[in-house]
Amino acid sequence: MNKIFLVIKREYLSRVKKKSFIIMTLLAPVFLAGIIIVPAWLMSRETTDVKKIAVVGEGSRLFNGKIPSTRSLKFDFLTDANPDELKNNFLEQGYYGVLMISPKITYIPNAIQLYSQKQPTMDITSHISNALEKEIEREKLEAYNIEDIDKILKEIKSDVNVQTILISDTGEEKKTSTGLAMGIAYISGLMIYMLTFIFGAQVMRGVIEEKTSRIVEILISSVKPFQLMMGKILGIALVGLTQFILWIVLTLAIVGTAQAVLLPDMNVGSARSQVVESVMSGVNESAGEQVQAIQPQLNELQGLLQAIKSMNWGLIIGSFLIYFLGGYLLYASLFAAVGSAVDNETDTQQFMIPITIPLLLGLFVSMSAFQNPDSSIVYWCSFIPFTSPMVMMARIPFGVPGWELALSMIILLLSFVGMAWLAAKIYRIGILMYGKKPTYKEMFKWLRY
Repeated sequence: MNKIFLVIKREYLSRVKKKSFIIMTLLAPVFLAGIIIVPAWLMSRETTDVKKIAVVGEGSRLFNGKIPSTRSLKFDFLTDANPDELKNNFLEQGYYGVLMISPKITYIPNAIQLYSQKQPTMDITSHISNALEKEIEREKLEAYNIEDIDKILKEIKSDVNVQTILISDTGEEKKTSTGLAMGIAYISGLMIYMLTFIFGAQVMRGVIEEKTSRIVEILISSVKPFQLMMGKILGIALVGLTQFILWIVLTLAIVGTAQAVLLPDMNVGSARSQVVESVMSGVNESAGEQVQAIQPQLNELQGLLQAIKSMNWGLIIGSFLIYFLGGYLLYASLFAAVGSAVDNETDTQQFMIPITIPLLLGLFVSMSAFQNPDSSIVYWCSFIPFTSPMVMMARIPFGVPGWELALSMIILLLSFVGMAWLAAKIYRIGILMYGKKPTYKEMFKWLRY
């Protein structure tokens, strides 16, 4: 065991000191934090550039004042303006574009054009189309001579949001979020797939490098081939675990710092209370409408925050680490066996297919677990060791019995021990063979030696 520890130490220190390891460890958290904080920062920025749009055409009289202005959009209804003249000099008059509405819009959807020198954004076109659609629908309903049609439409407008609540065996209720569970399942399954493949390939390349440089001939004079293989596998596993933990810590630190600097006031509860207080004090007369307009979004966001707090993060993180290490150790044994049997990476292609197919199968089945986490194929693949790291992690956010989780982990551990024993038989023979391309038949013979 002491020699295995020496190999682990050598592999670990030699890799964590590489510039590539340091660069990836620092850049990955910046990238992940950017994905989290940049969209929120962009959404919090207030647009100061106001775009003025001139509304012309015969239909502009029918919809005069029916397209509401926003913080970044202002609509001028020029019912008596000449559309052709305005299209030629709208920039000189300070307009972003010209909106031409035909009276045929009530029965021809394309009877409206927006002229501009820059491509309008989806927000602009959606705001215009939604406003006109609501007005056309209102006018059509008024044709039925229904009194107080606006009041009726306002009262019947409803928002429905399904809350999911799990009931445990003891009767305890806990709010959850299906979207959050799907996100955790997708990210964890994909990360296990990527990390297993990346670090497993590093084991294979490391074995090939030592074999081609003949360093392995010196190493096996002091340690057994099995000890060398296990030391290399465990050493790279510690490198991957170190890098993963650093990614989490640095990402959380960057997100927290960026939120404090860029989004100091990003607090749903305080923002909501401030708007409500402004309504009660009468400072803002339209605040009541603002609260009513954003109420569904606030409720949805608060429900998401409650679901995040109610998640069993200890179980999720602990299971992720176990399945990542178990899946990596299992596949790393296969990668090490392949690396020992060949002389260069080109010869590995024929042996990589049997390794990558189970990995891809586990990834694809984990994707289907989002729709039906209790289906037969998902259930059984969560116990098969070659697919269980991805599939079981996709099931855990939706709830998995404890005995199934324990059984899956035990099978994965025993499979690693058995696979390491088989891989060691190939490793001890292949590591000293040069100049000969092995075949599956020959590698099977090595297992019988």
